[in-house]
Amino acid sequence: MRDQDSGDCKAIKSRLVATCCAAGQPSALVRIACRELESFYLGDLAAVGRAIGPRNLAKQDRSAKYREPDRLPNAAQELKRLAPTYQKVAGSRAIGRELNPSTNRSRSFNVLITGIQCLAGAER
Repeated sequence: MRDQDSGDCKAIKSRLVATCCAAGQPSALVRIACRELESFYLGDLAAVGRAIGPRNLAKQDRSAKYREPDRLPNAAQELKRLAPTYQKVAGSRAIGRELNPSTNRSRSFNVLITGIQCLAGAER
């Protein structure tokens, strides 16, 4: 798992898959957060509000701007604007506990969750 940032998503993924194969882990799940991990959080503003505030962030979910959070060019900056107390490490830990996969609008988050569920199902 890594951020796309401004790189080519397909090239980044190919490089990571090749690295996993070279390390003897050809079945490793490789996922790219488009563009930044913070896009995952912007896909569930209610979770952000519950985790770090402000509490009224959930109403922003209806805004067209946040319907496709993976398209935002600078998700980290946008998150900091909405939730000024956001800190990358502590904020990510707090928000991560609150994210709801069934309502999150980040496509890259949902692809990650689906991949993890497939891996978990394969291990059973």
